[in-house]
Amino acid sequence: MSRDHRYFVYIVECADGLYYTGVTNNLDKRLHEHNEGVDPKSFTYRRRPVKLRYWLEFQDVNQAIEWEKQLKGWGRKKKEALFNEDWEKIKLLAKSMKLSHRSTVRSLSDSA
Repeated sequence: MSRDHRYFVYIVECADGLYYTGVTNNLDKRLHEHNEGVDPKSFTYRRRPVKLRYWLEFQDVNQAIEWEKQLKGWGRKKKEALFNEDWEKIKLLAKSMKLSHRSTVRSLSDSA
């Protein structure tokens, strides 16, 4: 069952340069929580302040969660290309990851 509301997938850059990707139904409130350090166990707590680098709004929570999962699998260069809306670089990085994965699989099967 899908609820139709407003959901945001976002990426913040932490003070130490690391990226955090999340999903929320209230982006302003969530950014405030990250920067105030509401949860001492959270990834961003010791990495404050955080700066919003990217966000995308969804109506369907399931689509938002799927996009969040996909972004969490992306490397730093690909996320930075997203921040710059460099779609060609994203495509190139995706292709190079596929080629790199194939080489690793071949190497593992050759050594077995």
